[in-house]
Amino acid sequence: MQQTINYIKSHSAKISEEVISIRRHIHQHPELSFEEYGTSAFVCSVLDKHHIEYTKGIVKTGIVAVIKGKNPNAKTILLRADLDALPIEEKNEVSYRSQNVGVMHACGHDVHTASVLGTAIILNDLKDTFEGTVKIMFQPGEEVLPGGSSLMIAEGILQNPKVDIALAQHVFPSMETGKVGFRKGMYMASTDELHITITGKGGHAAMAGEYNNPLIAAAHIITEIEKQFPFIIDEEGVARNTKNNIPTVIAFGKLEAKGATNVIPETVYMAGTFRTMLEGWRAEVKQKITQIIRDVCKKYNTVADINIINGYPFLINDEHVTERCKQSAIEYIGAENVEELPLRMTAEDFAYVTQQVPSCFYRLGTGNKSLNITSGVHTSTFNIDEKALEFSTGLMAWMTLKNLSL
Repeated sequence: MQQTINYIKSHSAKISEEVISIRRHIHQHPELSFEEYGTSAFVCSVLDKHHIEYTKGIVKTGIVAVIKGKNPNAKTILLRADLDALPIEEKNEVSYRSQNVGVMHACGHDVHTASVLGTAIILNDLKDTFEGTVKIMFQPGEEVLPGGSSLMIAEGILQNPKVDIALAQHVFPSMETGKVGFRKGMYMASTDELHITITGKGGHAAMAGEYNNPLIAAAHIITEIEKQFPFIIDEEGVARNTKNNIPTVIAFGKLEAKGATNVIPETVYMAGTFRTMLEGWRAEVKQKITQIIRDVCKKYNTVADINIINGYPFLINDEHVTERCKQSAIEYIGAENVEELPLRMTAEDFAYVTQQVPSCFYRLGTGNKSLNITSGVHTSTFNIDEKALEFSTGLMAWMTLKNLSL
């Protein structure tokens, strides 16, 4: 075991400059969801350089690479990386700053892709030493519904050969570089979008008897939903419904009414999110939200157009796979560098994979307080300590080998 770990660590160090260069290139040339044509071509060029077999053009920009070991039908493990960036203007003053104005890799997908490519390089060099097949999924559109993961699954990514286990990682800027985090079981929430347009009757604000103000209905909808779904914040900082203790978030972040101080608008548009971690409860809450909206609108003589868009399912980490990955991480970087993670109400489209295949989705520490690398994801100053790339490539390679061997 230790001999293999030492080899992987040595190989990771050897290719670290190349992996950093890959990350910087992708960071400099970010592309939005489902528009990752240049990124996809670049990934293919790296796979070509290292003679790794792949199929491109899946959901247009997606790629599936395959590394076959001895007895390739023994077991198949899937590694996931995502390709898309966000519509954010980068403020970092670095040599590899985004060259695409208004677009930035602010969620670390450049890191995920570079890291998994590094892992692929290592595993490709070791393919004569392990049994089974490694499938590598470079997916488009993680940031927007319906999620590239779901579309690639529909295209058969989990078949031919059938995937037995899946692994994915995500940058974690609040965790110091050199550390990783795991959580067994439920980890991340489902996410549904709430889009509501309320129509009343507009008019002059002074003529109160001549209009039906949709803003009043909107305000009462928000307060009634708050009343019907009260919550407390638990010790992990997670909002839980007080009636059944299920993690639940219902929040409206947008309210748009194009009126004025003396103009009552005809319509109001509301947008929000609903997140939870239990499918039966998820369906029940959506029905209840719909009924609340209809009841309030009827009371205030308005009508509502209700569009609840089903988003990603909840993400669940398989107990056995996650424990195996955690123990592999302890072997590779030491127990002092492996942490337990709290529940998160954020969402991730790798959840589609976890619903079908025993999986482990873990966090990669990328922060460095001493270097002032502390900005969170989805911010204009997000960055990473690039030392994380060296150990992340080797760690995923070691976890892959351990999962293939059992």
